[in-house]
Amino acid sequence: MTRLFDRLRDGAAADWQAYVGHAFVDGLARGTLPEAAFRHYLVQDYLFLIHFARAYALAVVKADDLAGMRSAAATLDALINHEMGLHIEFCKAWGISAEEMEQAPEAPECMAYTRYVLDRGLAGDVLDLKVALSPCVVGYRDIAVAITERPDFRGEDNRYLPWIEMYSGAAYGRVADDAIAELDRLAIVRATEARMPSLIRTFAESCRLEAAFWQMGWQAGQPANGGLWSRLFGR
Repeated sequence: MTRLFDRLRDGAAADWQAYVGHAFVDGLARGTLPEAAFRHYLVQDYLFLIHFARAYALAVVKADDLAGMRSAAATLDALINHEMGLHIEFCKAWGISAEEMEQAPEAPECMAYTRYVLDRGLAGDVLDLKVALSPCVVGYRDIAVAITERPDFRGEDNRYLPWIEMYSGAAYGRVADDAIAELDRLAIVRATEARMPSLIRTFAESCRLEAAFWQMGWQAGQPANGGLWSRLFGR
């Protein structure tokens, strides 16, 4: 039987490809991404994680059963008490402090994406919410693994190798696999054929917002545009 994630990805193939094949990803693979682009991405990703945790808190409320509540609560605990700490430690190596990230203004792209995910959860049910989250949760694993398989992948002297190894590693792979399995568990009760077009639209929109998040970082690394974006959005 085809897994729900596969159906969503195939139904939104163009938007998925624009996300996983963005120039930001190419820069990570080749080690050519401007440092300013990655630094800006790291700060905004920290702010994203705060809202990501809120989304899992909402998943506790929206869960169908105790198993779903436990799963969402465990993820929430891991995000707040573990993953955000790892992100802070990772950013220290780039000279970015927790205080700097906490005080940074939220970029419009981060705001648009996180609020969309929360809106899908508030307006819909737990499946809508988990579908909206899945391009991020599963996509990062798929992107990182694909990077390691690219013929132009630069493994040596690549400043972005720790990021690639983190998301292509076994530990994060289990997170992605669990998210896929959770979609299938929810699909048994909630994913009717009549509902599939709506779920695919949600998935596609999250992919577009993920691509916009990459573009936000990419844009910050372009000297010709950096000054204008900084004046407009405080970056």
